[in-house]
Amino acid sequence: MHNIHEFLYANTIVLCVAAVTTVLFQRLRQPVVIGYIFAGLIVGPHVPIPLVADPNIVTTLSELGVILLMFSLGLEFSLKKLMQVGSTSAIIAVLETSVMLWLGFMAGRLFGWTTLESIFAGAIIAISSTTIIAKVFDEQKVTGKIREIVVGVLIVEDLIGIIFMALFTGIASGQGLGAGAMAMTIAKLVLFLGGLIGIGMLLIPRMMRVIRSIDRKETTLVASIGICFAVSLIAREFGYSVALGAFLAGSLIAEAGEEKYIEHLVEPVRDMFAAVFFVSVGMMIDPTIVVRYLPAIIVLTLIVIIGKSFGVAAGSFLTGNSMRVSVQTGRSMTQIGEFSFIIAGLGLTLNATGEFLYPIAVAVSAVTTLTTPLLIRSSGPLVNFIDRKLPKPLQTFGALYGSWIEEMRSRSEQRKTVGPVRHLLRRMLLDAAFLAAIIIGTSVGMDPLVEFLRRFSGASDTVFRSAAIAAALLAAFPFCRGIVRMGEKLGIFFARMALPGIKEKSVDLVAAPRRMFVVTLQLLSVLVVGIPLLALTQPFLPGITSASLLVTMLGALAVIFWRSAADLHGHVRAGAEVVVAALKFPSRESDLEDDNGNARLKQVHHLLPGLGDLVAVTLSGGCSVIGRTLADLNLRGLTGATVLAVIREKEGVVFPGANEPLQENDVLALSGTHEAVASAKELLQAQQ
Repeated sequence: MHNIHEFLYANTIVLCVAAVTTVLFQRLRQPVVIGYIFAGLIVGPHVPIPLVADPNIVTTLSELGVILLMFSLGLEFSLKKLMQVGSTSAIIAVLETSVMLWLGFMAGRLFGWTTLESIFAGAIIAISSTTIIAKVFDEQKVTGKIREIVVGVLIVEDLIGIIFMALFTGIASGQGLGAGAMAMTIAKLVLFLGGLIGIGMLLIPRMMRVIRSIDRKETTLVASIGICFAVSLIAREFGYSVALGAFLAGSLIAEAGEEKYIEHLVEPVRDMFAAVFFVSVGMMIDPTIVVRYLPAIIVLTLIVIIGKSFGVAAGSFLTGNSMRVSVQTGRSMTQIGEFSFIIAGLGLTLNATGEFLYPIAVAVSAVTTLTTPLLIRSSGPLVNFIDRKLPKPLQTFGALYGSWIEEMRSRSEQRKTVGPVRHLLRRMLLDAAFLAAIIIGTSVGMDPLVEFLRRFSGASDTVFRSAAIAAALLAAFPFCRGIVRMGEKLGIFFARMALPGIKEKSVDLVAAPRRMFVVTLQLLSVLVVGIPLLALTQPFLPGITSASLLVTMLGALAVIFWRSAADLHGHVRAGAEVVVAALKFPSRESDLEDDNGNARLKQVHHLLPGLGDLVAVTLSGGCSVIGRTLADLNLRGLTGATVLAVIREKEGVVFPGANEPLQENDVLALSGTHEAVASAKELLQAQQ
């Protein structure tokens, strides 16, 4: 036990130094979290400054910070909110965290770390920082669709982080990574969560409504934190982390509908103990360890920045967002933070990792926190660069893909799509489960099988192992093929919904866009199933065995994708000629009264729905864009809409070049999503 003098001294040192560094970092316009970590470095035992606080006292207090941080996070996460997040955020989060988990694991193995240390490294870099992103968004005034997507992805990421912590606790304290041990760990976790959530849903929301009806702040605050500590203690008694219990407590209290009020009451207490938590993180940084593991810090930092940028951006684009929104979303999530510290600390507590991993996590977090604002600010020029350098077929695909997703969503609301989609997804996930079982079973059972066969034959171990691997590959092939086929069937189902053919026409005028849509959705489904499968099975395989299998599948789809994109580009060029003809040569007298030609474009859209939303914009004399080229405007990069044609008095310019200057009275035929076309129209018609 510590006497009151030691306790008071440690608190005085920690809070006073943290106050000074917080003010300093706010003046420098840097995240205060970095200030707290810097304060921990000052009062820690590894820097020769005569302001050393007792690490044991600070660690004890920091545990309260972890509990209150996770409790506040749970208050923001209710079952109702999870339903509102939607499938888009879930797909992006699963895709990105799986990529990061695999990359982190491979990096750890590259540096010679143990299997468990490599798994923890992957989990540490998989979860972005809610605290840091919120502060950067507030400072840079990021609002609208980007903020909505990022918040949704963060909610799902936090849930994945909670699952990581629960699984790691069981694995590290149980029988390791064996298939049986993992199955038992997952079963125990499901039973624990089911029992706690079931009983908690019956008691805690009702209890909080009664307490809230008393209408006394201190009563509500004390009761809320009391429930938080009680559920945390229950989780600890069952062998799980207190952070998991605190998160569940917050989620259960949120079901009472008073989460905003309680969060406001808890916020000052949480902020104080959270500051102590981040100071304790800084106290654990040993500069000599940071220098020794500098290559690992650099590699993991690059993985976080590049991997998260690409993973989130790819997932965002494939779920129907524009290239600009997708790139900005990806660049917004290129950091790790509080969850990474908690997972790293869990590894230390369970003796699953060496002491070096915690300071590595802190160093990577500090660097990526500083680079996040710069990456967000530079996302606009990056989008412009990507748009200019993309091949023409991919530019065409990028401009139209969002409109197909938009059409699919609008039609799916009018039709019953849940049943068929659920059936196909169930078959795909079943194939993935059998494939995972074959991979894990072959890995775990290889040595016992070879030992058993050796008793009955004089062949070498190499022969037996080669035969076992060949048999596993043969057994896995039907399930790999099943995943690809189910992805194709899902693509066909949604493509027919978004781009239906016209029954009275003998020629299918939307065959090329529909084929492109099918291939893209097939690619998306293989990614969403294959990458998590890769992350799950990689610890059981040597080298890049499972990665090579996934790359082979994706490579074959990429070839088909490129061919389909080339066909789509030719289809759109032909469609642009139809647009020019419709705008230049009205077919009926009523069309002559349509000054902008939008009525005629509706007819074209009915015949060629694969061209997206078609709108004609006439440039009047006062438009500010007259005399400027399309390259100067960067219309597609800024809005996501593309110019199919420019109609002038005596000529129609089909697919105008980037250096084509715009003239007065030009009629521009635009294509894209409703939102993209509306933004482009507003930009083009802006007056000088």
